[in-house]
Amino acid sequence: MVQTQSNPEVKQEVQLKRWTVEEYHRLIQAEILTAEDHVELLDGYIIERVPQDLPHASITDDLSDDLKAILRGRAKVRAQLPITIAPNSEPEPDIAIVRIDQRRYRDRHPNPNDVYLIIEVADSTFRSDRTHKIKIYAKANIPEY
Repeated sequence: MVQTQSNPEVKQEVQLKRWTVEEYHRLIQAEILTAEDHVELLDGYIIERVPQDLPHASITDDLSDDLKAILRGRAKVRAQLPITIAPNSEPEPDIAIVRIDQRRYRDRHPNPNDVYLIIEVADSTFRSDRTHKIKIYAKANIPEY
């Protein structure tokens, strides 16, 4: 519940809408949300992602390349791509190491059963990654974060 105040003498309580993964996908399919929106679904809320600074982008890119070379043929390394945590989260971790899928995840995003490891490169997002996102991953039984 969020309290808003347009007039100091009048207080209103506003109930925020929580979205399911299915509803979130419909918003994307209808092009209400696009790649330019830079959002992800966390615990039912559509959250704006923080833009990456140069060190964050460089570290994520280098780490992804290194892990792809090490894990080739044993696991799939996905950088800044969604994982579906039903019913109401679809985070886009910096790196997700997931099972190899015969269809190469063309018909779905990986889900918690596919995930071996999630890596978040944190600088300005350290606090939310270590409080909010960690709870989402733990609740989904993702083995390593």
